[in-house]
Amino acid sequence: MKEKITGQRFLAVTLLNVLITVVEIIGGLISGSLALLSDAFHNMGDSFSIILGYFAQQIGGKPENRKSTYGYRRAEILSALTNSLLLLIIAIFLIGEAIQRLGHPQHINGRIMLIVAVVGLVANFASAALLHAGSHDSLNVKATYLHVLSDALSSVAVIIGGIILTYVNIPWLDPVLTIGVAIYIAYEALPIINQTIRILMQSSPDLDYEAIENDLKQIDGIDAVHHVHAWMIDEHHIIFSAHLNCDDLRLSQVEKIYAQVEKVLHQKYGICHITLQAECSRGRNEEMFNTPVDEKNMIDDHD
Repeated sequence: MKEKITGQRFLAVTLLNVLITVVEIIGGLISGSLALLSDAFHNMGDSFSIILGYFAQQIGGKPENRKSTYGYRRAEILSALTNSLLLLIIAIFLIGEAIQRLGHPQHINGRIMLIVAVVGLVANFASAALLHAGSHDSLNVKATYLHVLSDALSSVAVIIGGIILTYVNIPWLDPVLTIGVAIYIAYEALPIINQTIRILMQSSPDLDYEAIENDLKQIDGIDAVHHVHAWMIDEHHIIFSAHLNCDDLRLSQVEKIYAQVEKVLHQKYGICHITLQAECSRGRNEEMFNTPVDEKNMIDDHD
């Protein structure tokens, strides 16, 4: 069952991130640490991400209506894509700034850097704990959760750097840590970007279509399956449509076949919305993913 993150949790995480941002900006300016300032800007982006994620979840929970017959679940997918793209932009910006800093190293106050990073780590782990429950069930919450988790990891890196710089002056360490954190941020964001774009482009979900065809042909009365379409509303809801070549049956008999098909597709393949069209001979020799000849002719006529 999909667990919904409450508004109180989103608010608590937002306030924590605003607090971290203010503390790290002050600490970064005083200590001269780019890694600390980059973490602060990352947290600032997190605050936006969390607010966006909350409103997307509220919109996505609205029921289907005449204007949106599939509901508003795509709002969470759009939010996940926006948040992940923001992560990627932040990562690219941090790498650019770190490379410039490598050419002009500055003295870093390791003790201040360490203290502020510890505060950031505690707050980030608290935020991640609040969001963890819903991160497995929603790409939107997962994108927000990864924002916070990547901040926690960057705080760990800054803590290590702060400990070292407290005792040893290594000018290149701070920008190198920044680059490492940025690469991790991009690594976590790219899979979500890929998945959300696939959903928005209505790419086919990962189903065994040959097995589906074989299972449907095992049902009495079905001879062939063609004109198959499958896509996703979000990461949980698969839509499926197909034309079935059946014996010349009564409508009441066809409805029984539909019930068996829906049971197989729902229970074995997790498909939630199914549209079927029974045909006797039309399209019998078509492949599963071919457009029927009559529809091709209609498309050509319009062209």
